[in-house]
Amino acid sequence: MEDLKQKAAAAAYQLVQPGMLVGFGAGSTIAHLIEKIKLDENLARSITAVTSSFNTQQLLQAHQIKTQAISVTTYLDIYFDGCDLFDQSLNALKSGGGIHTREKLLAAMARDFILIGDGSKFVPQLLVNVPVVIEVLQEAIFFVQQQILQLWPNAKAILRLSNKKDGAVITEHGNALIDIYFESMPAVGMINTSLKAIPGVLETSLFYQMATQAIIADKKSVQHIYRER
Repeated sequence: MEDLKQKAAAAAYQLVQPGMLVGFGAGSTIAHLIEKIKLDENLARSITAVTSSFNTQQLLQAHQIKTQAISVTTYLDIYFDGCDLFDQSLNALKSGGGIHTREKLLAAMARDFILIGDGSKFVPQLLVNVPVVIEVLQEAIFFVQQQILQLWPNAKAILRLSNKKDGAVITEHGNALIDIYFESMPAVGMINTSLKAIPGVLETSLFYQMATQAIIADKKSVQHIYRER
């Protein structure tokens, strides 16, 4: 699996040009991409990086790649990130890391948002085994859970608990995460609209019509999949 991630990262590296303002998400494929860039000293010195991830920030600093804070960024030439799943329209679920609000902010800033990973991430349509995750104000947890069940009575809206400490997972913004498991996947185009209409919901982990390209590697080849603009 790591070999496939390295192949995808090598293909993504070809898209990085000197002087670019480059966004990086989280995960092992992103780490492989940064390692590729580090080996190209001229390129590594010329780019400026912005990241949604604490771990990625540490890696960029370790390799002395110049970084810029999200708070002073309004535009990116390109943004790379992994995902849990994406479909043939490049709608993606980024549910595992719990940093989707920052990731979506960078994706929205980018001229090109590129998903990278191995071929197992690509499915004809999004599956219910990966939850849609929402970042929620702590005061709104129970209210939001009730509202979700009114919209989708057969869904499960589960507060994400920490396996490292007692209590809930708390995001960098001081909010909670709720994992929503659907019995059957609703119309993808309506999920964000419905959830973000609930007071107390900050953002969802569904990246709907945001990615412009996906780079996926399997044992036979590396594929570039494009979304029509």
